[in-house]
Amino acid sequence: MDVAAGWERLESFAFGDGPEMADELVGYVLKGLKTATCWSVRDGQQTEVGKRMVAKDGAGRPRAVIETISLEQKRFDEVGLEFALAEGEGFETLDDWRADHRAYFSRNGGFAPDMLLWCERFRVIEVIGEGAAR
Repeated sequence: MDVAAGWERLESFAFGDGPEMADELVGYVLKGLKTATCWSVRDGQQTEVGKRMVAKDGAGRPRAVIETISLEQKRFDEVGLEFALAEGEGFETLDDWRADHRAYFSRNGGFAPDMLLWCERFRVIEVIGEGAAR
């Protein structure tokens, strides 16, 4: 697919659980800092390796086309520092990542140390709109 001509047909989503968080997280993606994300398995498999989607900001504007490059299930308490750092959200320790994500999952359906997560790594294919000339 020619991304420049066809991104409008791709499925779209926003990171996080609100407009402010969506803006912050897509900002990390656009800066090249965020190359991974995770979500609860109870929310379903949102992607697969090779799938391209449009990441939106908090106002629903398309900002980037990303492509899933790996996807695996892990228990929350098995996520390692390398993955936590790839989430690009400024965590310096695994304890910081766990505290932040414990709060996020508690707000969004419940948390358990052994809960299963989908752990995705992705790459940016194209920047859309503001910030496209980087």
